[in-house]
Amino acid sequence: MSCPLVILNVVGLSPYMLGNNTPNINKLLDKGYQSQPLGVEFPAVTTTAQSAMVTGKQAKDHGIVGNGWYFHELAEVGFWKQANQLVQADKVWDVLKRNQPELTVSKLFWWYNMYANVDNSITPRPHYLADGNKIFDLYSSPNGLHQQIEQKIGKFPFFSFWGPKAGVAASQWIADAATIEFEQNKPDLQLVYLPHLDYCLQKFGPNGPSIASEIQAIDRIIGEMIAAYPDDVEFMIVSEYGITEVDKPVHINKILREKGYINVRETLVDSGSYKNKTIENIDCAASSAFAVADHQCAHIYVNDKSDIAEIKRLLLDTDGIEQVLDKNEQQKYGLQHNRSGDLVAISQANAWFTYYFWLDDNKAPEFARTVDIHRKVGYDPVEMFVDQSFRFPVLQVVKRLIKKKLGFRYLMDVIPLDATLVKGSHGRVTDDPNAGAILISSKQKLTEGKHYQQTDVFDLILKHFS
Repeated sequence: MSCPLVILNVVGLSPYMLGNNTPNINKLLDKGYQSQPLGVEFPAVTTTAQSAMVTGKQAKDHGIVGNGWYFHELAEVGFWKQANQLVQADKVWDVLKRNQPELTVSKLFWWYNMYANVDNSITPRPHYLADGNKIFDLYSSPNGLHQQIEQKIGKFPFFSFWGPKAGVAASQWIADAATIEFEQNKPDLQLVYLPHLDYCLQKFGPNGPSIASEIQAIDRIIGEMIAAYPDDVEFMIVSEYGITEVDKPVHINKILREKGYINVRETLVDSGSYKNKTIENIDCAASSAFAVADHQCAHIYVNDKSDIAEIKRLLLDTDGIEQVLDKNEQQKYGLQHNRSGDLVAISQANAWFTYYFWLDDNKAPEFARTVDIHRKVGYDPVEMFVDQSFRFPVLQVVKRLIKKKLGFRYLMDVIPLDATLVKGSHGRVTDDPNAGAILISSKQKLTEGKHYQQTDVFDLILKHFS
């Protein structure tokens, strides 16, 4: 049996970051590891990138066309689903286990973790209660795994995993949990997700004043992991994408709505902080067309196919949009699938797509001002900010938390509706490969002169165990 392989998915890490801020990664390179840019799949987003690495295939074959898409049979947009069955191709552990049934695999916080054919897994999974509240928790297999680890290092810090307090604490916990899990189960293959750089790079941009210290923070965590694992463990470091500076939010659904393509439902709300107020929500199946926004990519689903050519012209004339791909043009990117949009828009390098569909902020749905990753028809990085229009922002958060503690109905509506706050984005393939994804692997596992793509990670894992 080959030595154990640990794959660290260090989200947002790019080749240009290596240097003075990465002394621990540098030690790996000094020990015979090699670094190179890793060619990314489009869209360069979490679930598509991860699926490419674990299946060796493009979205046209594995079906993960983004972090979310329109489920036609449900007439609903679904983001951040977790069932492994959504990935429509064999994963690397499926192939390994067919050839080596005794081989064991652990998967910590990589996406589509639930019900994967692995031996040990941990993933975020809240409990949703009948009164509308939720209990933050993890899901693990076998049952009880994450509880054992939490007894040793404390509860997983959910509020550091996403939202205004997103930060290094979540990655630190995952790294500590992975170290314990490896010691406990001794897997042959362990996949670990470290998301820290993703937050600060989107929030402040790659040129933000704190980014050097943020890179140092994730490098320190990597160093701690390398030191804690047995000497015979081999590491592979990958990332999903690079993050580029942005200053232009494109409100693609507002553009479609202004042209009459989008229908909304109006609802009179009279509860919580909403007193006798009319709010709107998008009605996807009743709309002629709408967009599912995903960073610098947007899937446009056109219910009236006769509108496709006109909508494509409209979007190509929109400032901030670089390309609009029809189904035939999606073949170039390996993206054509029944889940992908009738059209797929790609932003310019300095732009990104919001999901906003309302034309009046006073009619924005109540979830718009909350951290709610499932009900929005797109990804919303503004969830990392607290609305500074509050006179005392921290006090507003505390007041709402006190209401929760006392059992009152409350809404954590502290998220602003100002998309210009976001300073970094991804999804579009970066113009400079050194600002994109990275691969760090044992030099003897790499073929000299070969430029590796994310789909090649699958073969590198198989090669390790062959």
